[in-house]
Amino acid sequence: MNSSIATADYVIIAGYLLITMVLGLLMTKKASASLDDYFLAGRNMPWWLLGISGMTGWFDMTGTMIITSFLFMLGPRGLFIEFRGGAVLGVIFLICYTGKWHRRSGCLTAAQWNIFRFGQGKDAQAYRLMGVVIGMILTLFMLAYLVRGTSLFMAMIFPFDPMTCALIIIIFSSLYTMASGFYGVVLTDLIQGIIIILSCFVVAFLAWHSVPGADSLAETAKAVTGNTRWIASTPDFYTTMPKGYEAYQNLFMFACFYLVRSLLDGSAGGAESRYFGARSDADCAKQSLFQAFTVSFRWPMMMAFAVMGIYLVHSAYSGFVNGENDHIANVTAVIKQYNPNVAEGRWHDLTSRIEHHPEQFDKKMIAAIESELGSGWQDKISLVGFKGTVNPEQILPAVIMKKLPVGLKGFLLVSLIAAMMSTFTGTVNTAVAPIVRDLYLPFIRRNRAGNRELIVASWCFTLLMVAAGFWMGINAANINAIWAFLIMGISPGFMGPNILKFYWWRLNAWGSFGGVVFGLIGYVLNATGAFKAVLTACGVSETIAGAEWFQFCYMLFFSLLGTILVTLLTKPVDMEVLKNFYRVTRPFGFWGPVRKHFAEDALKFITREHKKDVLALPFAFIWLVTSFLIPMLFIIKNYHSMWCCIGLYAVGAVGLFFFWYKPMAHFDEPEPEMHYSDGSLVGPPMDISKV
Repeated sequence: MNSSIATADYVIIAGYLLITMVLGLLMTKKASASLDDYFLAGRNMPWWLLGISGMTGWFDMTGTMIITSFLFMLGPRGLFIEFRGGAVLGVIFLICYTGKWHRRSGCLTAAQWNIFRFGQGKDAQAYRLMGVVIGMILTLFMLAYLVRGTSLFMAMIFPFDPMTCALIIIIFSSLYTMASGFYGVVLTDLIQGIIIILSCFVVAFLAWHSVPGADSLAETAKAVTGNTRWIASTPDFYTTMPKGYEAYQNLFMFACFYLVRSLLDGSAGGAESRYFGARSDADCAKQSLFQAFTVSFRWPMMMAFAVMGIYLVHSAYSGFVNGENDHIANVTAVIKQYNPNVAEGRWHDLTSRIEHHPEQFDKKMIAAIESELGSGWQDKISLVGFKGTVNPEQILPAVIMKKLPVGLKGFLLVSLIAAMMSTFTGTVNTAVAPIVRDLYLPFIRRNRAGNRELIVASWCFTLLMVAAGFWMGINAANINAIWAFLIMGISPGFMGPNILKFYWWRLNAWGSFGGVVFGLIGYVLNATGAFKAVLTACGVSETIAGAEWFQFCYMLFFSLLGTILVTLLTKPVDMEVLKNFYRVTRPFGFWGPVRKHFAEDALKFITREHKKDVLALPFAFIWLVTSFLIPMLFIIKNYHSMWCCIGLYAVGAVGLFFFWYKPMAHFDEPEPEMHYSDGSLVGPPMDISKV
C-alpha cells in the first residue's frame, strides 16, 4: 500500500481548508454584531446543530490518537482507561439536568455565572477573576495537548518537522476562530461532523472486513501486544501492559477510580457556550443526548484503526513474541547510542528527521537501522518508540498512511484535521469569552469599551493563549503525559467548588476562592516534588506517591478542604441572591435553609423534576457505555459479548424513555405564580444581563 500522500489527497485537504476559511469569512460580519453573537451565536442555534458541535468538540485528533493507542494495547477494554475523560461520562449529567441548570441562568460565561450564584460583592468579584484564571490554566494545558497530538500526527503525514506541521495548522485554526466566532465554530462543526461520521462508517467496514474471526484476531493481537484477552470486553484486575504504560496494569482498579473521578467532575458540568446559548431547557437535554449518540461513532472508528494497526505491525516487523520484538528494541538502542542526549519529548522529532532526511545522520547509524528493519525501513521507523517497543500513539497515522488507498486517505486526513480544528476552535472560543467579558471589560476598561474594541481584544487574547499553548505543547514528553496531568494532576485542584456549587447552599465565593487557592498550593507542592518527598520520608513508596490516582486524591482533598474550611469561616451568601438562584436554577441537594423561605406551591414547582432526573442517571450511564462497546465488539466479531451489550443497551434506552424523554414535555412550561412562606408573591428573577 502506498505510504505517501498523492495529488488527489492533497486536493481533498486543500479543498476542505478553503471551504472552511470561506465560511469563516462569511460569518465575520454576523459574529461581530455583539459579544452575544461572537461567543454564543445570538443564543439562537437549533439543538441538533449544537449537538453536532458538541460531538466534534469531543472528537479531537489528539484524543483519537491516544484512545486508539489504548485500544491497540488492550482491545475493547481500552474503553475503561478512558473513563478518565475520553469516554465523556460526564455527559450523563448534562443529559439529565446540569445542562438545563446552567442554561436557566441566562449567563454568557462561566465566570459571569459565579456572580449569578454568589452575588456582586467583593468576594464574588474576586472569585469571578479566579474563574478567569482557572479557565486560562486549563485551556493552556488543553491547547498543549492538542498541539502535541497535532505535531505527532502531521509530521508522519507530511515531510516537515513536527513543530512546523503543528504551527501551520494552529495558525490556520486561530485565524478562522478569530474571524467567525461561535457562528463559524458551530456551522463548520456541522460540515466536520458529517465528514467524521462518514469516515467512521468507511473505516469500520474496512476493519470488520479484514478480521477473519475473533479467535484469529486474538492470536495475532497476543503476539503483537502480549495481551491474552485482547478481544474481551470486561476489565481484569490485572492485565499485561508494554513498557511506559505499566501504571495501568491494575485495570479494574483504574476503571473504578476513573469512573468516580468522571462522575465527580461531571456532576456540575455545562458551564460552556453550547448550554448558555441554547434556546430552551428541552434543547439542552436533546443536544446532550445527540452529542452522546454521535460521539459513539468515534469508538468503532478508533477500534478499526487499532485492529488494522495490529495487522500492520504484525506484518511490518518480524519476530514478535508476546509483545516483544528484538528488532525494534535494537533500533531504539542504536538511535540512543548515536544521540545520547535525546529526551523522550523530542524522540518523535528525531525519528521523523531520520525518516525524511537520513543524509543528515551518521551512515553507520542508518546502516544499523536498515539492518534491523530491512527494506522499507523509513516507513517503519516512525513506529519505533522511546522505550524500545512499538509507539502506540503513532498507530493511527501509520494506519492511514500505510493501509488506506489514495482518495480515502485524503478523506480520512480531512476528517481528523476537521476533528482537531473543531476541538481547537471550541476550546479557544470558550476560554477567550471570560477573559474579555469578565476581565478586560469590567476591570481593565471599566465598562467603557465599545463592541469593536471588545472584538479586537478577543482576537489579541486568542493569539496570546494559542502562542502559550503551542510552546507548552511542543515541549511535552507525549500525549498521554499531558492528558493524564490535565485530568488527574491539575484539574482536581479546582474541583472542590465545582462539585459543591449546585448542591450545598452554604458555599460562598470566599469558600470557592479558598478551594482554588488550596488547590493551586497543592499543585505547586506536587509539581515541585515537595509533597512526594514528604510522603517517601514517611515511608510511603515512590510508586504510590507518584501514582495518578494518589495525585488525584491528594489534589481533590486540598481543594475540598479549602472550600469547606473557608466557607464555614466566612459569612453566607446574601439570602436574596440564594433565593433567586434556587428558584431560577431549581437544583436539588442541601438547600434546607433556602427552601424554608418558599411556600408549598413554589417548592412543588421547583422540585417536581428532581426525582426523575436522578432516576434517569443510571440508565443514561448504561446506555452510553454500551453504545461505545457494541460497535467495537461487532468490528472484532466478538458477537457473543455484543449481544449481551445489546440487552443492556435496551435496558438503558427504556429507562431513558420513561425517566428522561417523557418528563421533557414539562421542562419549558411557563413559571406559575409562586409565593414565599410569608405569603408574599415571588417576583421576577434578577436581571444579570448587564453584570
